[in-house]
Amino acid sequence: MKEIRISPAEDGIRLDRLLHKYMSLATTGFIYKMLRKKNITLNGKKAKGDERLATGDVVTLYLSDDTISGFQDRSEVKKDIDKDFPDLEIDILYEDDNIIIANKPAGILSQKSKVSDVSMNEYLKNYCLRHCQGDGLFTPSICNRLDRNTSGIITFGKTLAGSRGLSKLFKDRTIDKYYIALVSGETDEEKRISDYLIKDEKENRVKITDRPEEGALPIETEYRPLVWGGGYTLMEIKLITGKSHQIRAHLAAKGYPVIGDRKYGVSRFSAKHQMLHAARIVFPEDMTGVFSGLSGREICAKLPEDFEKIVNKLYPEFIL
Repeated sequence: MKEIRISPAEDGIRLDRLLHKYMSLATTGFIYKMLRKKNITLNGKKAKGDERLATGDVVTLYLSDDTISGFQDRSEVKKDIDKDFPDLEIDILYEDDNIIIANKPAGILSQKSKVSDVSMNEYLKNYCLRHCQGDGLFTPSICNRLDRNTSGIITFGKTLAGSRGLSKLFKDRTIDKYYIALVSGETDEEKRISDYLIKDEKENRVKITDRPEEGALPIETEYRPLVWGGGYTLMEIKLITGKSHQIRAHLAAKGYPVIGDRKYGVSRFSAKHQMLHAARIVFPEDMTGVFSGLSGREICAKLPEDFEKIVNKLYPEFIL
């Protein structure tokens, strides 16, 4: 017999999903058969499998230890814990029981695109496996993505409630996201620009058009110049929609390509990475539940050192 007491990390997960995670090699048919026969119960009662679990619930498996262990495969979790990651000092900006907000360096993927990649998702998941509570039944994961060469704020759900809450905030666009970019070209005008974006999946490139076309998605971007001169502008960008490569391609289409962007921008100052940084996020007011402590809160991420040096060289009297 085995008892699983639901921790805050698993709060809200469906019973059948939890059982699939706990016994990853068991078939769906086996799990539902055990539920029907009351060999698996929820809080001492028969369960159907579609129940949403709450912290403190007890799932009891009336199965032998050998049966349970035969259905478990912890190799992937162990591999992540033991993996020899390249050195990276994770800059954690905020952490509570449910989420982590970190400052991603440029040059690192948010999520891996192939098996051999090591991304921020792996770094933060490894951090949670080592330092956070929980028994691995919920897999912590990244909740927003940045391009490899964009630095700045990235969010991570440690628990199901944290992951769902962050994902909903981004989907509903109720969390405000602000970026800092150094662009070629001067402007002193604050603007909100609306166009359409078409992605070429094969080339991993997007095209901006001012009219709807087949496959085109509407996009909106706001920008506010902070300082300008010498042929450049340092601007703050508020991302209204969040499409792939949106900021870089949208600004380039308006005549303000991002410095260091090898796909849509221009190479200047021997920039190693594009001068685009997810600088801050602002949570909405009157948040409840696990996010109640974040109501109206602003989280900021410092500019990368090389980005800051270029800005200081161009505008020595400007204080960001």
